[in-house]
Amino acid sequence: MINHKSIPHSISANGKLLPLDSCKVMGIINTTPDSFYAESRNFLLEKAQKEILQMIEDGVDIIDIGGMSTRPKSLPIPEDVEWERIKDILVWCRKEFPQLFISIDTYRAAIARKAIEAGADIINDISAGTLDPAMISLLADCQLPYIAMHMQGTPENMQDNPQYKQVGLDILDYFIQKKILLNEAGVHQLIIDPGFGFGKTIEQNYSLLHHLNDFQILELPILVGLSRKGMIWKTLNTNPEDALYGTIAAKTIAILKGANIVRVHDVKAAKDAIKIIQQFETSKSI
Repeated sequence: MINHKSIPHSISANGKLLPLDSCKVMGIINTTPDSFYAESRNFLLEKAQKEILQMIEDGVDIIDIGGMSTRPKSLPIPEDVEWERIKDILVWCRKEFPQLFISIDTYRAAIARKAIEAGADIINDISAGTLDPAMISLLADCQLPYIAMHMQGTPENMQDNPQYKQVGLDILDYFIQKKILLNEAGVHQLIIDPGFGFGKTIEQNYSLLHHLNDFQILELPILVGLSRKGMIWKTLNTNPEDALYGTIAAKTIAILKGANIVRVHDVKAAKDAIKIIQQFETSKSI
């Protein structure tokens, strides 16, 4: 089921190489007081450090640090506040773990530039450059990996009746055009994120998951962020805190559909799921 042959075999940054011949795990570090999943709110430095240490022990491949919540109905915060929230944990993480891949979750070029100067390896942009066009020239200059996500609208209004003709095809077309534009601008280490939960209904999210393997036609790494999102906990009639098992199920489907990176709150659960999937895949020829 999984076909990684058509995608780049690795991404590189700051003298480091991350092979993508198997699914990698990105651990979420939210340095915010208001992220949708309360247990992920690491707005105290010591709490964030403890969480990162646990993720490393559990085998995380990438740490993704974000200083501004982009949950539905959220509003932007000042740039200086966003930077203050992430800078200390970024500097600490870079110093303590020089070989770890560190991603910064921001759509602002000014924040991305400061993060890159502090040692960030990847920029994870929920707007794919639409909320701050200066992001594209910055990434073209530094040649670091760039995660471009699809989002209909903005975090404030994205869940206000999102509309698609056919969600999978519409978003595939979006990324076909985005790949051309970014490549022409000089951005070549591109990772795509279909943006589950960002301007999609529950039904649209599951249709998108069903068609995830179609995105392999782009010959780009695919990142999937499903962890404890509304499409899971609302389907289960529960809450984000009780959505781990549903997350594992959805994540397993995504990996079998070709996801190359999964962005998660629960690293050990993701690594265990990947091991089982790998054993399943290697045993099919016996």
